[in-house]
Amino acid sequence: MSQTVDRALSILPLLAEGPADLGQVADRLGVHKSTALRLLRTLHEHGLVYRQSDQRYRLGARLFALAQEAMENLDVREIAHPHLVRLNESCGHTVHLAVYEENEVLYIDKVESRYPVRMYSRIGKPVAITVAAVAKLLLADLPEHERRALAEKLDYPMYTSRSTPHPAAFLRELEKVREQGWATDLGGHEESINCVAAPVRGADGRVVAAMSVSAPNVVVTADELLTLLPLVRRTADAISSEYSGRTPVKDTPA
Repeated sequence: MSQTVDRALSILPLLAEGPADLGQVADRLGVHKSTALRLLRTLHEHGLVYRQSDQRYRLGARLFALAQEAMENLDVREIAHPHLVRLNESCGHTVHLAVYEENEVLYIDKVESRYPVRMYSRIGKPVAITVAAVAKLLLADLPEHERRALAEKLDYPMYTSRSTPHPAAFLRELEKVREQGWATDLGGHEESINCVAAPVRGADGRVVAAMSVSAPNVVVTADELLTLLPLVRRTADAISSEYSGRTPVKDTPA
């Protein structure tokens, strides 16, 4: 990166701390005021910084617009898919990615297991919202008043004896998921299928998606599947880091 570009970009985190005058910018960059002024003028022309009436500079509205545009155009599925594939290669089980949209939790990606037994789930298909591990993670992240309002509106079909029976039980489960940061479905939708899930978070810490590993009892027991929780959480954290831009992309540990 050229020195000029490096200096210009160094101004942005400085102004993120609050408005600064020309002298403060020059001092932070370690340059003459004339150099700092040229950089600030260029950033001002592009709307990335704004000069206030008191002659101090702050971040410009264009910068926030660009950030919002970038976030809206991020495709969590595209970012997550290579990580899901590596997780599948490591454990051999079915891996899902899901999001919450318009009061439904939908699968947006799936990597099939390596064994002959296949799950009925399909990309684009809604999940069983009151029992699915990915749904619990996504709904647990909602503000409390939204969680309560949604819980009261949902139906609670008893798919199995382990299904969530009513709103109070569902809210207790969501609170547990919020506290521990992961979720399970141990025979709540199908007696023979178990699932463990972890959240994918954006730059603001909010849950933007949830990923899970699922397997039938004939392949692994629920206890055996739970031993994969650290790997599932590391995978979700790797996706979160790449999605939010917090750290350089690294391979997910096996």
